[in-house]
Amino acid sequence: MKHNVLLTGASGGIGYEVFQQLLKSQKYNLTIFIRESRKNIKRFKSFGNEIKILFGDVTKKEDLAQIREPFDTVIHLAAIIPPIAYKSESSTHKVNVLGTQLLIQHFESYCPKAFFMFSSSVAIYGDRLKNPEIRVSDPLDEDDGDFYVQSKIKAEEVVQQSRLEWTIFRLTAILGVNNHKITGLMFHMPLDTPMEITTPSDAARAFVNALEHKHLLSKKIFNLGGGASFRTSYRELLSENFKINGLGSLNFPEKTFAEKNFHCGYMMDSDDLEDILHYREHTLVDYYRLNSAAVPAIRKYLTIPFRGLIKFFLRQMSEPLRAYQRNDLKELERFF
Repeated sequence: MKHNVLLTGASGGIGYEVFQQLLKSQKYNLTIFIRESRKNIKRFKSFGNEIKILFGDVTKKEDLAQIREPFDTVIHLAAIIPPIAYKSESSTHKVNVLGTQLLIQHFESYCPKAFFMFSSSVAIYGDRLKNPEIRVSDPLDEDDGDFYVQSKIKAEEVVQQSRLEWTIFRLTAILGVNNHKITGLMFHMPLDTPMEITTPSDAARAFVNALEHKHLLSKKIFNLGGGASFRTSYRELLSENFKINGLGSLNFPEKTFAEKNFHCGYMMDSDDLEDILHYREHTLVDYYRLNSAAVPAIRKYLTIPFRGLIKFFLRQMSEPLRAYQRNDLKELERFF
């Protein structure tokens, strides 16, 4: 008998990978709960015969009332993440905290035996430049003024206080193949930041494989990272990607990148989750190889003559550099 699985956030980077892997496995009755938008309707309408689609908003009780089947598992990935998260503190709190709370309350009342899987973030550990070795037992950065961080910490509390069986995966930086969105957030991370990254497909595989190992995950929190073979520094990661895309060296003016107040590090206990779920298929070498293969030679060739101009426009997006140039004391304290 197939288990019934509800997935939220199926249109996100990891969510869509989870969706595809669940669909491919053909082992589960899959229902997705997703915002009703033209993009989502177009993206998922062709799967209507293979899955059940419920359109709604996790922050509205009347929309959640559509969820009536006896689900065995909920994979809750719906969230507002950076950089969009920084556009509105109220919206971020509403979706990330209230949405999680309402979804849990709904399942507590009508399907209390459902297993609840929640995706959190490495961001809740705060700035780890001076102490990059991260473990689940480490204190969370509850004094961080970053309201995205606070929304994830509060959402974790909601999950842990629920009457459902649950597990929480704290995700490291997830980087796909040649699909990075260029935003000013890239300059918020200090270049010397240690990183343990992973790919969307590997992260998704953890959630999918977890469906067969719920008894080993219940009421536990795990760090989800790529392991030792996926450890690097932000400087190295960015330098390699610049070369791959024909942008040359990482030659930006001093103070273009922040020097503190970001997150990431080495997840020293991420092997704990790997030992249970065996979700890793990629390494850092694979990541660079796949990225390189995804860049058409002609695009790289055409980029080279304009790389100076491209980097000029990129540094206009740097908030740390603007703060330094304007001698904005409040922002300087934030970034340096």
